[in-house]
Amino acid sequence: MKKLTLAFALAAALFGCAPATSSVETTTAAEASAAETEALPEVSYRHADIDGLDLFYREAGPKDAPTILLLHGFPSSSHQYRRLIDALGRDYHVIAPDYPGFGFSAAPESTLRGGSYAYTFDHLTDAIEKLVSQLGQRRVYIYMFDFGAPVGFRLALRHPDWVAGIISQNGNAYMDGIGPLLRAEWSLPAEKIPEARRKMLSLEATKMQYLAGASHEERVSPDGWMFDQLMIERPGRDAVLLSLMEDYHTNIEAYPSWQKWLREHEPPTLVVWGKNDPIFVEAGAKAYLRDVPDAELHLLDGAHFAVEEHAPEIATLVARFVDKAESKRR
Repeated sequence: MKKLTLAFALAAALFGCAPATSSVETTTAAEASAAETEALPEVSYRHADIDGLDLFYREAGPKDAPTILLLHGFPSSSHQYRRLIDALGRDYHVIAPDYPGFGFSAAPESTLRGGSYAYTFDHLTDAIEKLVSQLGQRRVYIYMFDFGAPVGFRLALRHPDWVAGIISQNGNAYMDGIGPLLRAEWSLPAEKIPEARRKMLSLEATKMQYLAGASHEERVSPDGWMFDQLMIERPGRDAVLLSLMEDYHTNIEAYPSWQKWLREHEPPTLVVWGKNDPIFVEAGAKAYLRDVPDAELHLLDGAHFAVEEHAPEIATLVARFVDKAESKRR
């Protein structure tokens, strides 16, 4: 309860939205400033050597607290979780890595360009698996968004005993969730697919992922899509993303095994979804209830990158969910 109270206070301090209680309404400016300073976590920016590959990750919070592993999406990096880390990183141990070829992690030359590193979802998972092991984590809440779902579910299948709970934020695992943008690509003649995929690396396409379906565009910082685009345009990064687009079919093929894992293990599950997402649609969120009937489902009036619009709500939902799951273990 103390953690949840602090999470509420932190959401108020960071995002300007406080619970409607008289004690909050009468807080002085000086008290609010002190609360904000106390609430903000120390965030560390670290590097790990994973079989000779330099993997960047952000870390915050007490290491004896429940660990939340934040797995980012396409074409982003751990940068997308900067606000969520601030909101959760005081009371929970938060780890947010950049996959190989993303953000500030090393990007070995892709086999697509004659290099030695094959960018596949299996290999991304290998790196995250080794990072989690290297950090001595044996029980984590996996927060999965977009590309984070393929990595997160692969990790769960490899180490079911590591999974304290699943938090899926527009992290698709069902054909029901495939939206019009992906289906449009699948309907193209084979010779037109490479051009369509390359267009997904344009600034226009990156910005679209943040804004299409957004109900509060004024809350969506341009920092997100501009930072992503800066990373996309670094030498060799296009080959990383194109390789993973080519490998994406392996995720679709794996959906039945992920669903089976959910049915068999019934992990504590929180589904938070930007319901206006044109990439992974609302039906994908509701489909989780078929395999985990006790899952907690929240549909938000937002887009694919729902945290950009709804960081306060999502931070509070995650805090409540983790605290509830932890209380049941005691």
